[in-house]
Amino acid sequence: MTVDVPPVPADAGPAARPRWRLARAAVLLAVFVCAACGLVYELALVALGSYLIGDTVGQASIVLGVMVFAMGVGALVAKPLQSRAAAAFAVIELTLALLGGLSVLGLYAAFAWLDLYGPALVGTAFVLGLLIGAEIPLLMVMLQRIREQSAGSAVADLFAADYVGALLGGLAFPFLLIPVFGQLKGALVVGAVNAVAGLALVCTVFRKELSRRARIALGAGSVVVALCLSYAWVTAAEFEVTTRQQLYRDPVVHAERSRYQEIVLTRSVREAGHAETDLRLYLNGDLQFSSVDEYRYHEALVHPALNGPRGEVLVLGAGDGLAVREILRYPDVRRVTVVDLDPAVVALARREPQLRRLNGDAFADPRVRVINVDAFGWLRTAADRFDVVVADLPDPDETATAKLYTVEFYALARAVLADGGRLVVQSGSPYFAPRSYWSIEASVRAAGFATTPYHVDVPSFGDWGFLLAVPGATAPALALPADVPPLRFLDPAVLRAAAAFPADRRRVDVPASTLLQPRVLEYARAEWRGY
Repeated sequence: MTVDVPPVPADAGPAARPRWRLARAAVLLAVFVCAACGLVYELALVALGSYLIGDTVGQASIVLGVMVFAMGVGALVAKPLQSRAAAAFAVIELTLALLGGLSVLGLYAAFAWLDLYGPALVGTAFVLGLLIGAEIPLLMVMLQRIREQSAGSAVADLFAADYVGALLGGLAFPFLLIPVFGQLKGALVVGAVNAVAGLALVCTVFRKELSRRARIALGAGSVVVALCLSYAWVTAAEFEVTTRQQLYRDPVVHAERSRYQEIVLTRSVREAGHAETDLRLYLNGDLQFSSVDEYRYHEALVHPALNGPRGEVLVLGAGDGLAVREILRYPDVRRVTVVDLDPAVVALARREPQLRRLNGDAFADPRVRVINVDAFGWLRTAADRFDVVVADLPDPDETATAKLYTVEFYALARAVLADGGRLVVQSGSPYFAPRSYWSIEASVRAAGFATTPYHVDVPSFGDWGFLLAVPGATAPALALPADVPPLRFLDPAVLRAAAAFPADRRRVDVPASTLLQPRVLEYARAEWRGY
């Protein structure tokens, strides 16, 4: 067998250069594209794990560790294949395109239907890493067959193209593939690009290395891969809807994946003497509220903190508008500033009819202004001062949210409080996650606040805790405002009981959480894992 572009010695004359330069450029382009695709597969597995499991650091460590190890194994496995490098490379690219393209779909199904996400993730990362690791040795052989050069020069050329391709893949994943195609279809697009890049190189530059049987086999394999990826593309939307519904008890009435999280709204009709609609909001699979009992949570969160000056109120999080609804019941509130990272949640609260009824169309009130930025970063540059700060943020069981429960964050919140100002923090469950709860309390105290812990029963959540805090050494009194509007749940007797903790749920001696030591994240994960 002969190579389409014959091997050219390193000292070849000018007449031979155009042919091998073109072929060499084709090989380096294939390296570039394959590296971009390989990094996208890695990032897709990490992103999916962070959406489904929430442990971004843990998922990244597992995926990258397993894939790098498997790449080393793949490089060794490729050694016997070097005698038929072109055909082996084509087979590897087709296999990688098929498995990589379907990887997100398969892992999502394993999570929703089979409860085998952990083993499936490790197996998928290993197989993809094995195939990716086999690419470079084979491409090295193919490059040397075009033109003999020193090993150092060949390695430098290959790795330069590989690393630049990885940069492209790293940028394309969050800024192009996810926004335009989403996770499922984005992986399928990359799989198709991967297959085309590999086959184009082999079927042009190295076509004469392929026997007739190899060409027929690669043609048949290409058809199979194309049909599988095409079928997955056509059915991806239906598959996602069906699989997502498997994860939720009630019918899903709205679902979207924003830049930051998956947003799901479910609705059902419960029979409890009379028909009662239960509207539930989930962010990344975590329940944010149930319309059946959310008033218990929001009354307990908001009204004790408004016992005092309340002209300017800052709400951190709470993009659903339910906490804002309670604040707006006081006519002397002049302005409510809502700082919520995700504009998609606020947009849903503005337009979804049943959610608008639930939040009293709070975002249509002229006293409300919304700022869609990260709360931590916003507090660092905030110039305004507030009578009340309401921290109604997602639970600290993910890396991205753990910083919002640290000493540094509460110190920033203290800096924006006016004289006589008060801070209230939703702090998780002192029953289900006591170490997490009391670590948050320790963090608030370490930031210079005196705290009054309290907790109430919210049936959809269970026993749920809050912290009322003021700067200084004297803990604030837990009381309702004298002009409190009519409430469905909270009254002075309930509030007095809320400040009492049973003997098995009293203060736990745990350290505060900081940016460099986010202990609350460790505690929350360990404690909620049992439930």
